[in-house]
Amino acid sequence: MSEILALIPARGGSKGIPRKNLVPVAGKPLIAYSIEHALRSKRITRTIVSTDDAEIADVARQLGAEVPFMRPAEYATDLATDFEVFDHALRALRDQSGYEPELVVQLRPTTPVRDSVVIDRAIELLLATPQADSLKSLSPSKFSPYKLWVLEKDGAKPLLELDELPEAHSMPRQILPTVYAGNGYVDITRPRAVLELNSMVGRVVLPFVLQQQTIDLDYADQLQALERALQAQGSEPARAAESGA
Repeated sequence: MSEILALIPARGGSKGIPRKNLVPVAGKPLIAYSIEHALRSKRITRTIVSTDDAEIADVARQLGAEVPFMRPAEYATDLATDFEVFDHALRALRDQSGYEPELVVQLRPTTPVRDSVVIDRAIELLLATPQADSLKSLSPSKFSPYKLWVLEKDGAKPLLELDELPEAHSMPRQILPTVYAGNGYVDITRPRAVLELNSMVGRVVLPFVLQQQTIDLDYADQLQALERALQAQGSEPARAAESGA
């Protein structure tokens, strides 16, 4: 059986919602949902939380996750990147115990509306596609980047242009290229992408498209909608996923 690591990043600091990863949502600390998803998965073999915060570490252990190391402070700032967090975790696990998983599944606590069946489907898809370095969970974007502008010294200019469609910024959205946004549902990386290519995605990224929109918790005014979504999922899990863009 393939060794599949779930890595849940959960730093202590947060500006939008203080102590966000521990804030109660529908009766549980926010981080509990991602830990539960990993533990319920049939393909994930180990669940680790990367945190710089002692309280988060204690809660994570109580919920059944491992915290084999504390994240260094320099990788827990507002500007810390996913790559820094995952590079540190993979190297720490390899150096401390020789542990090297085949895949690393990123489950962000801020996107707690998930189904473990969908997570397993994504894992199986990447396992079956050895040429891919990673899998990225995507949803159709409601807004087209071809409508965006940037301000330069000599005036406003379109962010993106299309040779085959002059003045795309003024065209109906329906005739513009379909674009997708990362939704935080589940992202999976082969360790080689991080450790050898210094990248979270590598050279070949497998799309995993979810038609439903997800909620990524950033602000307190999202909490009610998130609670409603979690309660709705409790009675009718959302499993509408498809591969390919």
